[in-house]
Amino acid sequence: MFETYEQAIDWIHARLRLGMKPGLSRMEWMLEKLEHPERRIKTIHVGGTNGKGSTVTFLRSILQSAGYRVGTFTSPYFEQFNERISINGQPISDEELVKLTNVIKPLADELDQTELGGPTEFEVITAMSICYFAKMSPVDVAIYEVGLGGRFDSTNVIHPLLSIITSIGLDHTAILGDTYEQIAFEKAGIIKNGVSVMTGVKQPEALEVIKKKAMESKSPLYVLEKDFSTSSRESLQQGEQFSFSSMFGKYKNLETSMIGSHQVDNAACAVMATQVLANYYSFMIEESDIREGLIHAYWPGRLEALSAAPYVVIDGAHNEEGINALASEIKSRYADKKITILFAALKDKKFDKMIATLEEAADHLVFTTFDFPRAASAEDLMEAGNSDKLSVASDYHDFLRQKITEIKDHEILIVTGSLYFLSEAKPVILNLLENK
Repeated sequence: MFETYEQAIDWIHARLRLGMKPGLSRMEWMLEKLEHPERRIKTIHVGGTNGKGSTVTFLRSILQSAGYRVGTFTSPYFEQFNERISINGQPISDEELVKLTNVIKPLADELDQTELGGPTEFEVITAMSICYFAKMSPVDVAIYEVGLGGRFDSTNVIHPLLSIITSIGLDHTAILGDTYEQIAFEKAGIIKNGVSVMTGVKQPEALEVIKKKAMESKSPLYVLEKDFSTSSRESLQQGEQFSFSSMFGKYKNLETSMIGSHQVDNAACAVMATQVLANYYSFMIEESDIREGLIHAYWPGRLEALSAAPYVVIDGAHNEEGINALASEIKSRYADKKITILFAALKDKKFDKMIATLEEAADHLVFTTFDFPRAASAEDLMEAGNSDKLSVASDYHDFLRQKITEIKDHEILIVTGSLYFLSEAKPVILNLLENK
């Protein structure tokens, strides 16, 4: 049995050696042993390539504004491991995490000895979250973010009130397939019989896959810009403004404090979800709750300005679609600024097109690496580039230390790439800004 937080975390992280093992059999085995706690929780399931975390945050914030106690299960964590299991935005305590680990470890040990094999790190954490929301600290509703794909993701053991598929992009192609249709098929795996689905997916071929799955499952489907829509979009200095319309009602001039036109799509999916909850599941959600929830929603590392003078922004753009969205915002928001971008990526990503897009967006593009087993080297990234505005920073701490002291009023430093990199770099940047 574990007595300290450090012991519990070390054991959880040690499960990473098992890698990714698609399939639900190990989760189903553990939940059977736990007497099916997943059946005691009302849940919402959020999948997609990009926008999952932001959509979870918008939805959680609206429900919290309406007075509900809302659990969230998200990944990866940004500043603290405990963030992955939170209630009303507050991570579980170290003591609670130790208790949960002591519940799950004996099951993992037993499962290790079966033909199914031991549970992965993500399966262990998913089981812990279900126990937490069902037994240790019950919630009114829990929002589950898919880890990878959907069909075989460990979160797919829940039977939600509704499902959301935010977007489809060419990410994790070695596992999910290398076409929009193949990836959409995996994402659509979270659609359950008769359970309403809302989606912000835009590619026609991907949308057809989702429509087919929804039809087969007899699941009502709500599509962005068809069944619910946005209009009067406007970028604000610290967020976005838009109007929303659906068969359930209209809201004019909604505002978010999260930057980017893609965040309007995510917010719209969240608003549509609250309308379905209100109209079909008796959730008491007022227009004022929607307005308050959207404006107060905060998700770290998504076009997050850490400082205005010097101007430093971080953004977890870690795949082609995310990089495209970042480049679009740079063009529309910061056209009059000189842009320096610091970029790090994982070596299992296809970063050629990402780098080409960043080259167009930046005046100076700097490649670096970080302390993570799957991190690409700065030299590998440099080889994928093709311009005279590129350089390498072998130690990003040294680069940041110097750069932050010399940023001029007309310049912006944007730190982007892997979320694992951003979670490591953000406290370094904040410390340098504080001591500047």
